[in-house]
Amino acid sequence: MARPEDVRAVECVEAIRAEIADLARDSAALSRIPALVRVSPEHEVERAAGTRQHEGLVVHARPRRWLSPAELGDILARNRGTAIALDRVRNPYNIGAILRSAAFFGVDAALLGAPAPHPALADDAIRVAEGGVEHLMLSRTTDLAETLSRLRARGVRVVGADGAAETNAIGFRFARPTILVVGNEREGLAGRVRAQCDAVVALRGTGAVESLNVAVATGLLVSELVRQTG
Repeated sequence: MARPEDVRAVECVEAIRAEIADLARDSAALSRIPALVRVSPEHEVERAAGTRQHEGLVVHARPRRWLSPAELGDILARNRGTAIALDRVRNPYNIGAILRSAAFFGVDAALLGAPAPHPALADDAIRVAEGGVEHLMLSRTTDLAETLSRLRARGVRVVGADGAAETNAIGFRFARPTILVVGNEREGLAGRVRAQCDAVVALRGTGAVESLNVAVATGLLVSELVRQTG
């Protein structure tokens, strides 16, 4: 479990209480968790989770700290890190799937552009990410183009994704530090955001369908990014 010190309570159904205790015994960092466990009927766990897809467990925790864009730039520049930026990606299921892929492949951070959720990610996005959110640094901005400009000034290379781009993402020479920018589900990258990209790449298909879902495309692009820069 990430951030065990931020856990305020653990609400679960009776069937998994012993499983939580077993997990806590295996980790000194989780030693305080059993005292925070509250067994509740399933309908109360469902209400706390806001979904039926809760698997019998809800963790009540302090809110995540979001990095400022300046802090994000400092970290990426210092560590030659990698990040993804979401330009007006609205569907929480897409956001969650993107964050899960980013965490899986070891991307350091995610930057959410407007309409970035305030003050936190949507519950559905966190659930779909399957824990991936806890393995990423998070930042947000109301002006993604301006933020990307400032990141470029710090030496962070900005690479945009656009299905109509001439440059093939497969084999493209990514560099570090770098941030990969993906656009809105229907409109793609905004003009001002695209103008801040040092390069724009595309995934090639057969042409049978026009494009990939943004979450699927991002997973493939992140895989290539990590392969090139890891």
